[in-house]
Amino acid sequence: MIGVLGLLIAVHELGHFLAARLQGIHVNRFSIGFGPILWKYQGEQTEYALRSIPLGGYVGFPDEDPDSSISLDDPDLMRNRPILDRAIVISAGVIANLILAYLLLVTEVGIVGIPGGVQYQPGVLIAQVATDVSPVAAKAGVQARDIVIAIDGRPLGQAEAARDSLMHSIQNNDGRPIQLQIKRQEQTLELEIIPERAEDGVARIGVQLAPNGRLVRRPIQHPGELFTAAGQEFQKIVGLMAQTLGQLVGNFRESASQVAGPVGIVAIGADMARTDMSSLFQFAAVISVNLAFINILPLPALDGGQLAFLLLEGLRGKPLPNNIQEGVMQVGLFLLLGLGVFMIVLDTAKLMT
Repeated sequence: MIGVLGLLIAVHELGHFLAARLQGIHVNRFSIGFGPILWKYQGEQTEYALRSIPLGGYVGFPDEDPDSSISLDDPDLMRNRPILDRAIVISAGVIANLILAYLLLVTEVGIVGIPGGVQYQPGVLIAQVATDVSPVAAKAGVQARDIVIAIDGRPLGQAEAARDSLMHSIQNNDGRPIQLQIKRQEQTLELEIIPERAEDGVARIGVQLAPNGRLVRRPIQHPGELFTAAGQEFQKIVGLMAQTLGQLVGNFRESASQVAGPVGIVAIGADMARTDMSSLFQFAAVISVNLAFINILPLPALDGGQLAFLLLEGLRGKPLPNNIQEGVMQVGLFLLLGLGVFMIVLDTAKLMT
């Protein structure tokens, strides 16, 4: 899974690199990863390097190298190019990640086929067990992927009606015990749970419920269907990502607990690889779109922050002073590194608990 993350980052940086080279802009460094160098090759104009920490990368320009022998008035330096040329280079990483996401979805659809409906089975799937809203289910021994097939001896049936029935039974039994019959792989368990009233006044047990069904796919019939289905899936992922980002901005405190960092992403990907290798294509596509959305945010040290500097330059007719740009970028980089360390620690703590 770390290799998948490394690939997505490499494609992002390759977008910057190709956009610069195709316009004739000087590039003196192309690096995948951070930290100590594992492999290095010095080309005619560019040094290519692979580093030990595959959670980032960068494309270096002679403008930023005080030891460069290229004259500062060279028209092919990044700093001397028109705003549009520089904007293309800066935004190319985001565009590369979006293109890669679409190609991954095309590959997935080509391998597993096109969704042809859902085949439901009796019961309700426990999609996730939470501990922050209500720890009742976790304390009772409920696990993610369990299937609730009956409540108080009454079979639940199947599809959305079964899920809604279980949800209403939980909400209507605040403080009163309920008996859940759970199927866990080949075992059948009987668990007693007492729903608790949450802060919003609704009785909960701390689980996310979903209909117990699996997506049925059919083979593609012609190439047009392949690209159309992949495009629809791509549009769905982009829309969901935009919605998630809006929720994170609108209610940061509640949404932040659901955000995964590098360790969490690797853990999720590893779990998917164990169950269904084909789903890794969609997972990688989601992460690729996620990288695109994050990098386009107008924050210092991100592509969006550099585009914001270009916008200010266009409005002012001249760039901001170098000391201001460097100060803002250094503060932004420090904050991003701090956030990265925080997310790694948070993800590790979640996995341990």
